[in-house]
Amino acid sequence: MKIICSKANLSKGVSTVYKAVPSKTTMPILECILIDATNDIIRLTANDMELGIQTDIEGEIVERGMIAIDAKIFSEIVRKLPDNEIKIETNENLQMTITCEKAKFDLSGKPGEEFSYLPIIEKDESIEISQFTLKEVIRQTIFSIADTESNKLMTGELFEIRSNVLRVISLDGHRISIRRIELKDEVADKKLIVPGKTLMEVSKILSGEAESMVSISYTSNHIVFEFDNTVVVSRLIEGEYFKIDQMLSNDYETKVRINKKELLNCIDRATLLVKEGDKKPIIINISDEMMELRIKSQIGSMNEEIFITKEGKDLLIGFNPKFLIDALRVIEDEEVTLYLMNAKAPCFIKDDEESYIYLILPVNFNAAA
Repeated sequence: MKIICSKANLSKGVSTVYKAVPSKTTMPILECILIDATNDIIRLTANDMELGIQTDIEGEIVERGMIAIDAKIFSEIVRKLPDNEIKIETNENLQMTITCEKAKFDLSGKPGEEFSYLPIIEKDESIEISQFTLKEVIRQTIFSIADTESNKLMTGELFEIRSNVLRVISLDGHRISIRRIELKDEVADKKLIVPGKTLMEVSKILSGEAESMVSISYTSNHIVFEFDNTVVVSRLIEGEYFKIDQMLSNDYETKVRINKKELLNCIDRATLLVKEGDKKPIIINISDEMMELRIKSQIGSMNEEIFITKEGKDLLIGFNPKFLIDALRVIEDEEVTLYLMNAKAPCFIKDDEESYIYLILPVNFNAAA
């Protein structure tokens, strides 16, 4: 094999697929990136058997062939080469030579035939949304997946297609995040649980341009994202997702309209008094035209007032400040509306169209009050 390409193209391709190289594996071949130039395109692939990524890069194929090469060392070499043309050659003994300007590296490769190719997915159905929308939806929900493996379902997000609407849902036992997107084309109802790791990696690769589209296709076991000469294939999480609609309610006793930035900045300031790992609640006292926020810790205490528009009853309630910050940070609206029932019922932050819903459970604050 002999190929020639620019450092920029190769570097971008390697960093894209590197996200699917496993950190630990008992199969050494999976620690490799496959360089396949057997057809008219230079294709890079990595696969950890749960998540696989392949991307095509521009370059010249002088001699066809393929080789699997250790991903870590190859990635480091490419990153540190001069910004110029890179030439990659292999011989029949699976020796690879990388040349760029005066730099020359010789590496041992593995047979490309031993590499685990991405599974060929018989696509049942597919939807299309813009890269911008998908990137935003992931950003606005991914923070509330669980980071422990104790409940596998909570480490993924539900992609629920119903009546031509895609709902993306995540939860970790203390909060729920929901984003709702209307789809342009008619598509059958479907529920998929996509691993959070897959969505994080997809989000990093997406350009986020509003004009560029992502095709999302799926079967009962896999989901495939296709965009910008890149294909990401992931296994789905098996199981029945939680009955989210039973947890949602439109009932409220107190409705508060508040400037989002003021509320976010206030809670942010309050957390200066909380050491990492401490679980100090922020106490919120809602009265007629005012919301008082206060926090007390070993370092000190703080209280601040913000003007609000209120309907319904006064309320004293406590929250984990981090959960409020996470939700408020990803909402783009200038003002937000909070719906509350009592000190022990969840708070809902949502817009009128319910294009986003954030449910946050309160905490017991008697000790801190």
